Amino acid sequence: RSQLRQGCLSALRTRQGPPTQHQASRMQGVGSVAPYASASDSRVALIQGASRGIGLEFVRQLLERPTYSVVATCRKPEQAEALQQLQHVHGGRLQVLKLDLIEPESIERAAEAVASTHSHLDVLINVSAVLHIPGKMMPETALSRISADNMSLSFLTNAVGPMLTCQHFMPLLTAAEKENGASESRPAVVANMSARVGSIGDNKLGGWYSYRGSKAALNQMTKTMSLEVARRKHKVACILLHPGTTETGLSEPFQKNVKPEMLFPVDRTVRQLLDIIEGTGMGDNGRYIAWDGQDIVW
Repeated sequence: RSQLRQGCLSALRTRQGPPTQHQASRMQGVGSVAPYASASDSRVALIQGASRGIGLEFVRQLLERPTYSVVATCRKPEQAEALQQLQHVHGGRLQVLKLDLIEPESIERAAEAVASTHSHLDVLINVSAVLHIPGKMMPETALSRISADNMSLSFLTNAVGPMLTCQHFMPLLTAAEKENGASESRPAVVANMSARVGSIGDNKLGGWYSYRGSKAALNQMTKTMSLEVARRKHKVACILLHPGTTETGLSEPFQKNVKPEMLFPVDRTVRQLLDIIEGTGMGDNGRYIAWDGQDIVW
């Protein structure tokens, strides 16, 4: 295991180049809320965007499963009180790291930190997304309302950042075959959180230019990644998930237009998505899946 862990670190460093002195000084425990004790016999899941909403609930529910150790990442770990409370309860089963999707260096540093404590990853879930920022950014309802700044932020957060996260953590995901028996029937899983509005074929209403476009970009790149891992015969299934409209801050301004039975509490959403993730095999690689397990048109 130690040899493979060093191999993962080597693969990351080869891609990134040697760390600067500043980066090297931050490799150990980068952004962590508390020291981490490795639990090598369990499955390992990384939740990107874990400080609140769906991401935080993924952390909670995975920690309820004794076979899992969890790595939770967010932009400001020192302010993530809910994660700190969970870490107080679960101790070494939860590692909390800084990862900011619009800061590529923070993604690299987080990958280095995880590779120094884990030989592999079994699950990577990319959750973070931006739809609106109160007082600053709202989904565009007309072409005249798009702006370069808002579109750039949407694409960086919703597409570029998640794919860079996949890139830097892929060595650990591919290592799951040797380290934890990943197989055709139970591979390592990359689950990128998409949305039905990212579907081109399902777009009947228009609007939401930046959000739709960025999620469509994430869909295309995740599909492309799924073809690459299959061609390389890695036991890693890459899927896209539509969680449904969930009671979180992201959907709050738009919930009044949703039928009550289609507005899900966050714990239900995560249970549904975990059922899909846990049941994913290599035959599901490249799928774009709704919360109910049905495929979404591209």
